[in-house]
Amino acid sequence: MTTECSLRVRTYECDSYGHVNNANYLNYLEYARYEFLKDIGFDYPEAIKAGYGVYVARVEIDYKKSAITDDELVIKSWPIKKGAVSGVIIQEIWRKDELLTAAKVTWAFVDSRGVPVKLPKEWDLPGLRP
Repeated sequence: MTTECSLRVRTYECDSYGHVNNANYLNYLEYARYEFLKDIGFDYPEAIKAGYGVYVARVEIDYKKSAITDDELVIKSWPIKKGAVSGVIIQEIWRKDELLTAAKVTWAFVDSRGVPVKLPKEWDLPGLRP
């Protein structure tokens, strides 16, 4: 399942060269992962209340083209791997038909101490699987 969300680049996200600072792409990807979880029915605030969390363990990013102020970006997210306690999501940031950024994000399901744990049934949703 691929989900999409969009956002507009704000002026303060750009550096002195006039393009989005590389670190801000991490914020865009995080926003899109939260939207991905909502879209697949994963209630992240409830998971936290229940003593769980989803941590990012690794992010690999390929920057292909720059985004600039007022660009409308679409971020696509979909799972490619799912294990008992972790998984991998691919994320792409697009400006119309131009791929700007591609990322591979490894996540882990954790308990309240930050220790990886097997996903309980109620949090192991079909949308997390490829």
